[in-house]
Amino acid sequence: MQATRKLNDDIIWVGADDRRLHLFENLYPLPHGVSYNAYLIKDEKTVLLDTVDESAISQLIENVEHVLNGRKLDYIIVNHMEPDHCKGIKRILELYPDCKMVGNVTTFKFFDQLFDTTLSDERKVVVKEGDILDLGSHKLRFIFAPMVHWPEVMLTYDEKDKVLFSADAFGTFGTLDGNIFDDEIDFNSSWLTDARRYYTNIVGKYGPQTQAVLKKAANLDIAMIAPLHGPVWRNKLGMFVEKYDIWSSYRVEDPGSVVIIYGSMYGNTQEMCEALACMLGDMGLKKIKVYDVSETEKSYLIAECFRCEHLVFAAPTYNNGLYPKMKEFIEDMKMLNLQNRKVTVLGNGTWAPQSGKCMKEMLSEMKNMDISSVDITVKSRLKDSEAGFLKDIANDIVSRLGK
Repeated sequence: MQATRKLNDDIIWVGADDRRLHLFENLYPLPHGVSYNAYLIKDEKTVLLDTVDESAISQLIENVEHVLNGRKLDYIIVNHMEPDHCKGIKRILELYPDCKMVGNVTTFKFFDQLFDTTLSDERKVVVKEGDILDLGSHKLRFIFAPMVHWPEVMLTYDEKDKVLFSADAFGTFGTLDGNIFDDEIDFNSSWLTDARRYYTNIVGKYGPQTQAVLKKAANLDIAMIAPLHGPVWRNKLGMFVEKYDIWSSYRVEDPGSVVIIYGSMYGNTQEMCEALACMLGDMGLKKIKVYDVSETEKSYLIAECFRCEHLVFAAPTYNNGLYPKMKEFIEDMKMLNLQNRKVTVLGNGTWAPQSGKCMKEMLSEMKNMDISSVDITVKSRLKDSEAGFLKDIANDIVSRLGK
């Protein structure tokens, strides 16, 4: 049974929802599933923009056949050759033998790497930046977006209806559940957390490249943004574009916010962090979050570090180094290029405390991380008689937040 929705009379969503997938890229939890978006334009010529993951190919084929209603498919545009969007290409090309594949040089290079098949030159349409594919009334212009977040990525802009098909840019985790447009959902309460987590973990490393794409998009008259994951934007485009601008320039999304991330073997480091959080609350801070690095999956922690202004890291010493879960998390944060944050470090150790020193060394290798000189390294457990040291740290955090 087909499951499609119209963006307008000519452009139809033919994608699918996946509620069975538990890990995106076999890494990131999907508590709300994920959508694989694909779009079909009907004009004098017909074109399918991208396909879906292997699990949803049957639904895609039913949707495409329903929309075409006996017409042939002239083109398939591949904006992104990642497997969750390209696994259906081979099957579509087999079902529609006259269909030509549109992509750039790198697109076809990846196609050859991913598929054990040969595509004749007659079926290839190799495009460059700014090239236009003429469908009749629809003119599709190609805008290259390398490393957002793969090197072959390009966007397709429909000059007639002013729709930007944005590949993985402006995507989010989560299934669409029939409501494919942003004005049909409560985005801030139900989607923003997954949208932030999607960007920061999947695209976060490539902020400069995302900024370059935003500059290109600023020159377009855009009425609708149609990404490969998540809702189609036709109402509050400016709000989501602004979020992407903040995240990709590594600016603080939520001024005045503090996130405390700790690792604790026997509860002593946790106890210190809980005490610090209460002190900050007593001082009037209202946006405080505390997480256990061993309990909270790291993609959520990465998203919180992109959101917050001040980061506090606390961990014990382990094998004369840093507690492994904290070390792994900071390495991931560094890999994703997070920068421009205020940071406080709390260390712990029973006989040779090294964790504070290790965290500072790792954080100092990141860009523009303002690491406070007001810190603490405790021996085993912070005593009530040492609460003044923790109060100094709380005062320093409040002061650095300008409160």
